[in-house]
Amino acid sequence: MGGWGEKKEEGVIAKAAKAEKVTALHTKFGDAKAAILADYSGLNVQQLAELRRQLHTAMVELHVVKNTLAQRAVEGTGFVPLADHFVGPTSVAFSQHDAIAMAKALTEYAKREPKFNVRVGFIEGQVLSPTQITALAELPPREVLLARMLASMQSPLVGLVGVLQGVLRQLVYVLQAVKDAKEQASQEG
Repeated sequence: MGGWGEKKEEGVIAKAAKAEKVTALHTKFGDAKAAILADYSGLNVQQLAELRRQLHTAMVELHVVKNTLAQRAVEGTGFVPLADHFVGPTSVAFSQHDAIAMAKALTEYAKREPKFNVRVGFIEGQVLSPTQITALAELPPREVLLARMLASMQSPLVGLVGVLQGVLRQLVYVLQAVKDAKEQASQEG
């Protein structure tokens, strides 16, 4: 009853559960385009649930992680530079789609809830400071950026079309003037 064999069995089960968590986290890091680490200490369960709901609309997952397991999970992924940042109470937000939307959602929540502190991010191979994450969050949505880029690409083309139309119009005027001059010369002669 409660002997050595049972404790050994519990230890094996605990190790298996930890290995499973590391594997699951490793998969999350492997699939993610971006991750942002934050200190969530001081938040209660309801506040974390509210944050998760807000992040869900931005297609972002939030996980509270054990630092040692997370450090093992980043091994063999592009997120290895984050390994040294797993200290203290840590939550990880993962995005497979839109890093800007994730940054916006997290910084907006951090503005409303001072207990939530964005610590570091890793986006497209770059480690980002909280200031850089805030700057990223202030960028306009992807669609607006694409529309601006398209407009700036169209602008020179529209100018070129205008110039070409002007040249053609001048050519037509010259040809019309030559025709009128020949008609007038043939009528006089």
